[in-house]
Amino acid sequence: MSTATFDLVVRNARVATASDTFDADIGITGGRIVQLGQGLPAGRREIDAAGAFVTPGGVDAHCHLDQPMEAPVRMADDFDTGTRAAACGGTTTVIPFAAQQKGQSLRAAVRDYHERAEGRAHVDHAFHLIVSDPTEDVLKNELPQLIAEGYTSFKIYMTYDDLKLNDGQILDVLSVAREHDAMAMIHAENADCIEWLTRRLEASGRTAPRFHAHARPMLVEREATHRAIALSELVDVPIMIVHVSGKEAVEQIRWARSHGLHVFAETCPQYLFLTAEDLGIDDSYGGARCVCSPPPRNKDNQRVIWNGLADGLFTIFSSDHAPFRYDAPEGKKPGGEEVAFRHIPNGIPGIETRLPLLFSHGVLDGRITINRFVELTSTNPAKAYGLHPRKGTIAIGADADLVVWNATPRQVRNADLHHAVDYTPYEGIEVKAWPALTLARGEVVWDGHTFHPRAGRGQFLRRGRPSLLPAPQPRGTK
Repeated sequence: MSTATFDLVVRNARVATASDTFDADIGITGGRIVQLGQGLPAGRREIDAAGAFVTPGGVDAHCHLDQPMEAPVRMADDFDTGTRAAACGGTTTVIPFAAQQKGQSLRAAVRDYHERAEGRAHVDHAFHLIVSDPTEDVLKNELPQLIAEGYTSFKIYMTYDDLKLNDGQILDVLSVAREHDAMAMIHAENADCIEWLTRRLEASGRTAPRFHAHARPMLVEREATHRAIALSELVDVPIMIVHVSGKEAVEQIRWARSHGLHVFAETCPQYLFLTAEDLGIDDSYGGARCVCSPPPRNKDNQRVIWNGLADGLFTIFSSDHAPFRYDAPEGKKPGGEEVAFRHIPNGIPGIETRLPLLFSHGVLDGRITINRFVELTSTNPAKAYGLHPRKGTIAIGADADLVVWNATPRQVRNADLHHAVDYTPYEGIEVKAWPALTLARGEVVWDGHTFHPRAGRGQFLRRGRPSLLPAPQPRGTK
């Protein structure tokens, strides 16, 4: 009697990576890919991909799960429901945020976040840091120590009173990133401009959700993006501009790239599939569902974002999943009341729909190649945040995080999704494909119909340094 060579073989796969597309069987043992080839020996289990595209599991490098909020507001998804939804949408690694509160130590924020995640996650996860109070101890001790321990990225806010840093503080934090080879993510919006506009809108009684977009026109993102680029240039450190929404910020990033600056950029589904009209065309409250920052723009800007995905302007495509229930006192109606746009919790759900939307309307509609899809949704996030080549590719030695795609058309319906939110902003959008199978380290977590739960399956990942840029050569070499 012959013995199986592998724990699992995925046969007849049309494998797509960021660089290549090829036909192969995938041999998996111990949760890792150990062989690629044709006609591989038997496995203890076998899955026939039947010529379907098989891509690396998605890496959602910008999502918010169970992040501490000021009462009564609370996020709808914790590490259980959020990673369940991720897996059912083809995402096998998530990187949410351990957020420092002003007056709190950064290490205390990390400790609290580990407690929230412990034993709940169904897929692997790492943590970005949010630095909101860069004290001398944070800058000289906590942040360098945490980077050395595998928390090699952090987010800086230029807006929101409880999170924003001034320019001097941003320079201090960027200096730590440069010295310790970490990746700084920047939310680029001009807080003073937003506050000035908000006060004037409120004074004239214009407080419905649709005025959220009026308080955050593209120029506040353009100015802050320009300033973030200048600050990074001064310190001489790469940065990631997150959730870029439209033309004016894109122009700033193109300028920076043309001048040789290492400015990376991320965008999100809301800037491809939503517009300012989704915030409401009248004063009804329903538009609160789509309140996020920066806000969705217009159809012309959707084309700009699609072009940036196709031509290499964007490095990463993330969900920016920020889940708040609409009809709930802890969600978009704080305390059970319809509130002015200033007080509506910012963020929309999208962790499960990110990959199907881009695969359908990007790859299958001919806007981007399958290899560019993999690059944006898996390989580049893994490289940017120190997880490659363990994550983000289909290669010998990589974790067996795989998605088999089913090209069956369907509509996005919240009733079919697995998050804990009572709506999706993408309700009714047609998609041409959905994951038929999601493997997380060789285990089936989603079979196209049923989620296979095992809370605690997901491991915490201590990360290496970013690898988007070539490693510097030793002195004396050519």
